[in-house]
Parts: sequence; structure tokens; C-alpha cells
Amino acid sequence: MTRRLLDRVVQRLDLPADIGARAQKLVDIEWLVTNGLGGYSSSTMSGLITRRYHGILVAALPNPLGRTVMLNHLGERLVVGGRGIYLTSEERTGGRANPDVAAVIADCRLDAGLPVWEYQWEGVRLEKRILMPYRQNTVHVIYRLLEGPETATLELHPAVHFRGYEDRVDTPNNSPANTRYAMTMSGGMHLLAVEGNLPPLRLQIFDGLASRFIADERVTSEFLYPVEESRGYEFRGTLWTPGHFEVDLQRDHCATLVASVESEEVMRALSPDEAAECEHERRRRLIYSAAPQAQDETGAELVLAADQFIITPAGRIPDATRAAALGNEIRTVIAGYHWFTDWGRDTMISLEGLTLATGRQREAAFILRTFAHYVRDGLIPNMFPDGSNEGLYHTADATLWFFHAVEAYVRRSGDQVTLMHLLPTMLDIVDHHVKGTKFGIGVDPKDGLLRQGAEGYQLTWMDAKVDGWVVTPRRGKAVELNALWYNALRLLEGWLISIRGEDAGAEVRARAERVYASFNERFWIPDKGYLYDIVDGEQGDSALCRPNQIFSISLDHPVLDRPRWESVLGVVQTRLLTPMGLRSLAPGEEGYRDRYFGDLRARDAAYHQGTVWGWLIGPWIDAWLKVHPDDRAGARRFLDGLVGGLGVFGIGTIAEIFDAEPPYTPRGCIAQAWSVGEVLRCWVKTAPDEPVATT
Repeated sequence: MTRRLLDRVVQRLDLPADIGARAQKLVDIEWLVTNGLGGYSSSTMSGLITRRYHGILVAALPNPLGRTVMLNHLGERLVVGGRGIYLTSEERTGGRANPDVAAVIADCRLDAGLPVWEYQWEGVRLEKRILMPYRQNTVHVIYRLLEGPETATLELHPAVHFRGYEDRVDTPNNSPANTRYAMTMSGGMHLLAVEGNLPPLRLQIFDGLASRFIADERVTSEFLYPVEESRGYEFRGTLWTPGHFEVDLQRDHCATLVASVESEEVMRALSPDEAAECEHERRRRLIYSAAPQAQDETGAELVLAADQFIITPAGRIPDATRAAALGNEIRTVIAGYHWFTDWGRDTMISLEGLTLATGRQREAAFILRTFAHYVRDGLIPNMFPDGSNEGLYHTADATLWFFHAVEAYVRRSGDQVTLMHLLPTMLDIVDHHVKGTKFGIGVDPKDGLLRQGAEGYQLTWMDAKVDGWVVTPRRGKAVELNALWYNALRLLEGWLISIRGEDAGAEVRARAERVYASFNERFWIPDKGYLYDIVDGEQGDSALCRPNQIFSISLDHPVLDRPRWESVLGVVQTRLLTPMGLRSLAPGEEGYRDRYFGDLRARDAAYHQGTVWGWLIGPWIDAWLKVHPDDRAGARRFLDGLVGGLGVFGIGTIAEIFDAEPPYTPRGCIAQAWSVGEVLRCWVKTAPDEPVATT
């Protein structure tokens, strides 16, 4: 039954008839395939590389290397009867779009979350697929001649610039013109190597009638990266190519280019057919293991999207070794593709949707234990820089979201052993917050509320900073931090009582009751009917209308007095709710920005100043159902915009942010963990009572 459902999980691009519009759409929409290690393969649907982050193989290498672009581009030219046409939209002219070539793409789609293209030219039809074997820094590019002559020839032109995925495309000391690449051959496998500590790139053609490599070493003409140009970064760069492969194709037979930085033994362990079958079966099991409410076409697509973010971090070998010695496995969550690493806040917010709604409780436990190991001074890491084993701890809310994630895990799994393992860590966290810890994070003894703030740091989720400018510092007592603090105390009280008895929770209960009283006295604005965003801030109390107040209702233990819920909900719905999530600042407020675009400074000025965040649809729906508990159908309608956008930006996934005004253009990362996680969680939560058909 589920295998048939997997076959129906298809996201097909609706391609305009107009050639120019078609070419633009193929450039605007990007695809992503991941490998469970943090590595990936990604580009535009056209084949044009527009970002420095694009690559056919971006490998997750051991620290300090981190994610590294190992195969930047693959030029493709089909030759039939002595005539040829380029399949990708750059025709080896340095990355400039060519609509005539783009028109060859007759169909492109995701099948079970994996990209598929069909190219058509004068009666010839060629299919291309891309997959990455799970937990391998390996990519398979698979070609099959569907229609046309019995045979044809495909030219494949690999082009490289080995560099960190965040590095400039014109890195002067590592440019293709200044780097000595070397191609050697052994046993039918080509090794492309460079001086230094990077592993070689292994290339091999499998299953074609015959294949040849034609040596033609050169530096390509200039490639342009238009998205980097629009973001204010260097956008001109060159690549190095060793030559090209000629592959003889036979109709209805597959030929596969395998590119890998794994050992020869690992690379050849699975044939391309076996790798494809294993990946298909793995995806079938992901859907089969998910909550029954997720086993429809939309739910299944979200389950496959969620899988992209859960990784075994390839780089942190000491931590993986330590975890294995305890009988655990290290797991974490990539916050977003392409440029995010694992962030504590994003991980804890998205954990329920990514792991619990998908039936991956074991991995949820590993994630919680992994982050518990990293707690320092009562804080979990804000993030791990790529290529580093050490986390950065400048966050005031990620640690409080940890309690929320633990509660969701224990509720779903009933795992009291993990709860007891984590309980001492959570007691230590509360103790540090009461006494005061780093970055000015601590309880104000005057009212029991949690305050935070340190010069030069952005500690809440509204964390934009550029050139030393903290855009939304929010120093003081933030509304969502105190909602989270109250929720954490109430959760801890319940856990202590259940494990150690009624008296064990008395001190925490008293602290929570004081927070509740102070919160409702200090944050409520009677004449506006909503909550202050900050009290006791640097400029006093801030009445800016922001979405952070929704957490006073949405969390398991709401800190806001019940009679005030409808008023806050009404303000948020009227001023902040959009089809794609909640605005980060209401229109009309000082500093409001309706679009997120321009260079880094311009973008960061808009990041939390109106820009819509998809993940906030989750707490909005939680709050809505608190006030309207019988309106699951109405709550599900709030997901329509985000679910409908699965094929708009990053195909098959959900963007990080959106412009604050129509048409709510998607921006930022093409795939964001908490966007996908919260939509999936709420898709399950708002499902109708009738069982979902999976046939």
C-alpha cells in the first residue's frame, strides 16, 4: 500500500508555453538532494548554477574541512546522427542563460522527492535523475534514452573548483587558474586530485554501452552567479575541467556517472541499480513509519522533505566516538539549506515535526542527548560553525526550547529513561538561569521574570546582525522568553513530581507562580489589547506589535490569563497573519519593511522587521486551537499557502522567509527545517478523524 503511495508523491513543475517565461521559471526554482551527513547536491531546475552553494556534489568532510564543493558543474551535450545540443542552460558560455537550450526541457518533477528531467529534441527524449546514496558523499547522475534512435552519445563535461561551500567563487589563492589539479585513471575509475588535504574526487561511468574520456585540460570562461550578485557578493568565477566523457547510450538502458569522495570500496559497494533500489526502499520506509495522519500525498511529501534536515554530522568525530561508547549515536538537525549548519533553537523547535511526526523517536532521543552533552553554563549551543567541533552559546531562548522538545518527545514516546537521564541537565539549566549566566541571561529577583542582553549580541530568535549592528537587540525582558521560561518551569515541576514525588516540585511551582503573576501584570497593554514585546528594555517598554506574544498562548503551559487570549489572537490575526506565516513586525510600526532584498545590510534590516516567517504558522495554529478547539478544519486552512508553495522556490520543500506583502515572494534559504517541521506537525495535528487512505 505505502509503495503505491510513494509512487504518487510527485511534484511536477507547470512549465509555461512561452520559451522565455519557461526559461526564467526553470532558473528561479531550485532542487536539493541530501545525503544524511550534511552534504548535498543542488542547482536550479534549468541546470544553471546561480549560487556559490550550488554543486553536483557538495561533500560533508571531517572537520576542519566541513562542507566542500567537489563537483561544481556538469555540462551535458547530446549527440545524435552527428548533431548535438546542450542540455543544460549554459551552453558552456560562462553561465549565461540560453532560452533555446532551456526549451529542450519538456518535463521536470520530483519523484518521491528526487529530481527528474526529461529533455526532448527532434524526436529524441532523454531522462535524467539524481540521487545520493544515504550517508555517502557520493552522487549518481542517471541518464536513460526514452525515445529516438537505438543509440546516441552523451558528452559529460565535469568542471570543478574545490573550495569551502561558503568561499568566494573567485577565491584568489585557490582559483582554478592558480591550482594544480591532476586527473589519473585506475581500473576504469578517474581520480581528480589537488595538492593539500582534500580527498580526491572519484569519477566513473557505469552501464553505458561504452564510454571514453577525452582529455582537454583548461580553465573555463567566466561563470556568473546572479543570485550572489543580487545578495552583494562576488559573482564572477571560473572552473577547471579535465576534459569530457563520451557515453554511448542505448534506448531504455541507464548510464550513470558516479562522483564520490568516498573510498573506492565504498563507492563501488552498490551498483547504480542497487543504490536506486535502496534509496527508494528507504523513502518508502520513511513514509510507512510516519504518523498515519501524514500518510497522504501532502503528508508524504513533507515527510520526505523533513528527512533532508536530520543528519549524522560527519565532521564531529570525537563527539561521535564518545556517543558510541555510551551506546548512543550522534544526531543533529541542519537548520536550512544551503548555508545553515545545526542551530540549537531551530533544532528544538522543529524536532517534533521532523522526528516525532515522522516516527523517528529513536533519532529524537539521540538529538536530545547530543545537545544535552553540549550544555555549558546552563545553555545549549546557539549553533556550530561549519568545520568546527565547538559550539557558540550566544542564545537566550534555544535552551528554553529544549524543555519544549523534551516534553514533546516524552509525550510521544513514553521514554522515562531518557527523561531521567536529561533531568539533572534541566535542573542545572534552571539553576544557572536563576543565579544568572552568560550574556546577562538571568532572573530578576524583583519580579521573577527572565531578562537578557549583552552589548554586541543578539540573543533571541530575532538575531540579525551585520557589521557590528544588532538590528533587533531586544535587550531586557522579552515576551517569548518569559512565556518559554514559565513553560519550562511548569514542565520541570511536573517531571519532578512524577519522578520524585509531590514535594519535589514545590520550589519550582512557587517560582512559576511568581512568573505568571508578574507576566500578566507587566506585559499586558490594556488600551491596545495585546502584549509588550519587551519590558524593562534599553528604551523602556516596547509596544511594537510582533508575533512573539503568540507564545504566551501557544505553549503547553500558557502564561497569559485566559480572558486575554481572544484579544491577543485577534490582533495577531488582523495585523500579522499572512497565507505564508506571521509577519515579524506589523505594518505601520516604526522600522517596518515590506520586502527582503538587496545586499546583506539591506536584507538584515528587513529580516525581523516585517518579513514573514513560515515556522510561526505552527504556534499560530496551536494558539488558534486553544481558543477554537473544535476547529481543526479551519486551522488546517492556515496551511494552504505554505503547502501550495512546495513547488515554488525549493521544489518539494518550504522556504525560510517570505516578503511581508503580496505576492509574498519566498526568500532566504530554499529549504528551512522549522518551516517544514512546523507545517508537518500541524498537518498531522489538524488531520480529520477519518483514517488517511494510503493506497
